[in-house]
Amino acid sequence: MDQEIPARFANGLDMTGLGEQIRKQRRQRRLSLDALSAQSGVSRSMLSDIEHGHKVPSVLLLDHIATALGTSIARLLGEEQTAHIIIRRHAEQDVAQDASGWERRILSPVLPGVEFEFMRTTIPAGVDAGTFSPHASGSREYVAIEQGTLQLTLNGAIYLLQAGDSIYYAGNCHHAFANPGKMPCIFYLVMDVTAHEQHHHF
Repeated sequence: MDQEIPARFANGLDMTGLGEQIRKQRRQRRLSLDALSAQSGVSRSMLSDIEHGHKVPSVLLLDHIATALGTSIARLLGEEQTAHIIIRRHAEQDVAQDASGWERRILSPVLPGVEFEFMRTTIPAGVDAGTFSPHASGSREYVAIEQGTLQLTLNGAIYLLQAGDSIYYAGNCHHAFANPGKMPCIFYLVMDVTAHEQHHHF
């Protein structure tokens, strides 16, 4: 699963800073490199190289690591904020851009004890952004299409979404995003990766 396609992070976070943040989150959870490797599907050597700032992971690889840590890419890229009102100006937002051209712009701040991410994603025409790992049971994702066509695959089932469409799905599934269209696809994704107790619906 290791990918050496580098991602670019517009917030100025260098490779060493990203590696230190991943190591910090791993140690807070009392996980060894071997344990994180087993949970993320990323090799121990790749994780070690990332933590030491020798390699920059692709956005998809970073998502696998964040998911295994039970957190979001936003927490790995940004600092926690505690203010009651937080404005994130466009130029200050964290952006992860994959080498294939697709971009994830993080619109929400990182809050203490909150594993929630609000993002705007742009996938160029004909680009497959890849398959993302299942989150914890009880996690939730909401997607709304602003422009273009999104092919969303959930555990092998394909859903074709057009501008104006929206979808909700339980986050504990494999979810893949691709743009089969001839124009860029822009969509908003809200992700709550906190493990919630499952409630019975009547």
